[in-house]
Amino acid sequence: MEYINIIILALLVNNVVLAQFLGICPFLGVSGKVSTSVGMGAAVMFVMALANLVTYIIHYYLLIPLQVEFMQTITFILVIASLVQTVEIILKKSAPSLYQALGIYLPLITTNCAVLGIAILAIQKKFTLVESVLYSSATAVGFTLALVLLAGIREQLELLGMPKGMRGFPLTLIVAGLLSMAFMGFAGLVK
Repeated sequence: MEYINIIILALLVNNVVLAQFLGICPFLGVSGKVSTSVGMGAAVMFVMALANLVTYIIHYYLLIPLQVEFMQTITFILVIASLVQTVEIILKKSAPSLYQALGIYLPLITTNCAVLGIAILAIQKKFTLVESVLYSSATAVGFTLALVLLAGIREQLELLGMPKGMRGFPLTLIVAGLLSMAFMGFAGLVK
């Protein structure tokens, strides 16, 4: 598969949030402000790319040779949890305001099904190491794009006079649904 196809598919056509519906919790929870969305996206980018690199190596150079492929999911979860802890420590020291803004959603990257799902999908699709890291990076950028788009729209809608019953979560769900439908238009880009 060409690298450009992998990027377009992961970023737009099969957007992890808007097409595959993985990672919905941080998508809905952190998308209140663009700045927080960018921070969460950066954390997910780091964890997802590094997790795919490490899980690929562990899968092909440890699990397969030892014939313990059945340990894939638990091993991948341990790798992801370790990386999230690293990100949490770094953010707490270097960007305390972002750390506070992300709140509970930062440790929830560990249980973000998008991170684990992409690591497993990269193995199932039999990507090479380079393709796996490229795929996970493009997927993480797509995750960030979805977060930032929703956050930007939510910030703009806050400025409008919306009926009381539509404010907050109901409007967020409507906007998320419309974004998802809009991203389905990208399906014709790649065959």
